[in-house]
Amino acid sequence: MLHKDPALCEMQMQSSGPNGTGKYPHGKTGLNRVFHTLIHSRDGFLATVRGEAAFRQLLVLHALLMATTCLLDLRPAERALMLAVSFISLLVELLNSAIEAVVDRISLELHPLSKNAKDMGSAAQTTALLMVAAVWAVILLA
Repeated sequence: MLHKDPALCEMQMQSSGPNGTGKYPHGKTGLNRVFHTLIHSRDGFLATVRGEAAFRQLLVLHALLMATTCLLDLRPAERALMLAVSFISLLVELLNSAIEAVVDRISLELHPLSKNAKDMGSAAQTTALLMVAAVWAVILLA
């Protein structure tokens, strides 16, 4: 909880961020840090799968596309590109879900900036899906 006293508020904000060395005071380094990063990544992925229907739909779509990619007679570079655009689309949806969660955490009140943030995330996903379609079309129709 932040205090109304500006000096206390400043001290609290400083204590939660990097210290004078530019490092966060969590004390995790080396493989311990990597391990905890992987745990947080797993938790984020599972939270998105459980809480976001759009992400689950995209997982099914891209699983089918990736399986199809492996069955097609393609050059390795074409296969890699088709797989990469599917991963990019999933990545964009993870970021879009994160944006939506942060906006909702701040306030559920309707606000033009909140709408813009959510709409921009949606536009990013639409762009990613258009990229998937374009790559598939160029490779399969060439």
